[in-house]
Amino acid sequence: MKQFYVVIVAAGRGERAGGDIPKQFRIVHGKPLLLHSVEAFLRFPTLAKLVIVLGAGQREQAAVFLPEDPKILYTQGGTSRRESVHAGLKSLETIASDDAPTLIHDAARPFGLETDGTVSALISALDTEKAAVPTLPIADSMVTNNGGILGRAVDRNDFLRVQTPQAFHYGIIKHAHDIWPADSTEPTDDARMAQHFGHDVATVRGDERLAKMTFAEDFTNNQPERIDVTESSVKPPLPSTTPSSIRMGNGYDVHRFEPGDHIWLCGIQIPHDHGLKGHSDADVGLHALTDAILGALAMGDIGDHFPDTDPEWKGASSDRFLQHAGKLAQEAGYHISNLDVTLICEAPKIKPHRENMRLRIAEILDLRSDQVSVKATTTEALGFTGRKEGIAAQASALIVAVHEQTD
Repeated sequence: MKQFYVVIVAAGRGERAGGDIPKQFRIVHGKPLLLHSVEAFLRFPTLAKLVIVLGAGQREQAAVFLPEDPKILYTQGGTSRRESVHAGLKSLETIASDDAPTLIHDAARPFGLETDGTVSALISALDTEKAAVPTLPIADSMVTNNGGILGRAVDRNDFLRVQTPQAFHYGIIKHAHDIWPADSTEPTDDARMAQHFGHDVATVRGDERLAKMTFAEDFTNNQPERIDVTESSVKPPLPSTTPSSIRMGNGYDVHRFEPGDHIWLCGIQIPHDHGLKGHSDADVGLHALTDAILGALAMGDIGDHFPDTDPEWKGASSDRFLQHAGKLAQEAGYHISNLDVTLICEAPKIKPHRENMRLRIAEILDLRSDQVSVKATTTEALGFTGRKEGIAAQASALIVAVHEQTD
């Protein structure tokens, strides 16, 4: 396949999708919408350059998740889609030749690029044509809209659904954007602009997975249900066992005893003849659980997020640490499936408090109690816990990408 260029338009506000952030930054299937397309195009070895067109002030927001790659260029878009595409094309004017295959793609179509079927077909079509677009037939009956009343039937065979990416020789689409009258009606897409200036546009078979995410319901539960044809048509081809779908983390923590009259364990205050020594409230159970979630996310450990050198966390409730880890999981597009913590100590007795601990952990993370397991064991008088010098805890966390959630 020939070397090709790509412009991804991601400068809009996505107002029809609702929400507080532009839809290109919304989490879908475990990652920001825009990232799906970027990663898909970067997998093509013949990709020459990829231009990402962002809105004003969005570059810093995108930098959080977009990869650093020498093939990626950035530019700022305009107030319309046409202006944003034009800005992207101008970024390539000193790089791309007039006949270079150039694809223009909407970030709102995140899937369907996992294999090279559509992309290869588009680029191959440019061997004989100067423009090509992916299309799909219409399966439903077609009628006109007569002011909210069912109008006359039309032949659905006369119509096609047009998708992106759309492919062009760089020179012809750049020229079309350069000379498009600013006071003219906005074009529905780039293919319409090419046609306006006398260029034929070839069609290739599209892909149902290239469906566009536009409305709020498309993002319900991070699954575009409005456009669902089959489950596989909207989900990326990720087996349920891939690391990005299911992740597991482990945590371990220890605190020694010190003079006191109570301890905190798994969010519950328990009377005891000693306290636990720590910069915060020394809740060894919540600390282990926090590290387990952070480990599943590959986001370091509790000391990275709440260093014991920071006076802000002196005596702090460990509820805050666990809530923080839970929020990070949610923001990354993951659902906590279940948690398991084992407390290792000779005293105090854990069993009388175990159910309250489960309920408290579930409350902190907004989980059901049956998603939380709390166990306790001793070391048969061996080691520091056996000598009653402190308490240890180990924990495991299983997190699942939201689109894999079944409960």
